[in-house]
Amino acid sequence: MKHPAAADRTDRSLLRHLIRDPGATIVALAERTGLARNTVRARLSRYDEDGTLRSFERRIDPAALGYPMSAFILTRVTQRKLDSVGAALATIPEVVEVLGLSGITDLMIRVVARDADDLYRIAGRILDVDGVKRTTTGLIMREMVPHRVQQLL
Repeated sequence: MKHPAAADRTDRSLLRHLIRDPGATIVALAERTGLARNTVRARLSRYDEDGTLRSFERRIDPAALGYPMSAFILTRVTQRKLDSVGAALATIPEVVEVLGLSGITDLMIRVVARDADDLYRIAGRILDVDGVKRTTTGLIMREMVPHRVQQLL
């Protein structure tokens, strides 16, 4: 995935409309923005190619799939094993996101769980990964500010 270019006025208009109505058709977006359908189609294709639009999967609430509990597991790892640790974490179904950090910890792992016992099991699986040295788990109690980007447009 290449990095998307900075959004221009047309991109900002299209993205605002997509935030309001993610299922809008090309025809509807063209009507709402005053752009030609081919322009809308070309921009949407570019957004898919350059990673401007993220996976639909990010919109699905894990609670609807039976995973109402979420936590961040801050993880220290052996640096030379970072790639293999990442590959091993990707095999754990309840790991929904792994971010590499600088500073006090190496990885921030977002996990989902069915309940506290399930979270304990998942944390144990992460600790069993070769190269993981230490973890600290923080339970997500509530979402204070949901993921958002509209204010940047």
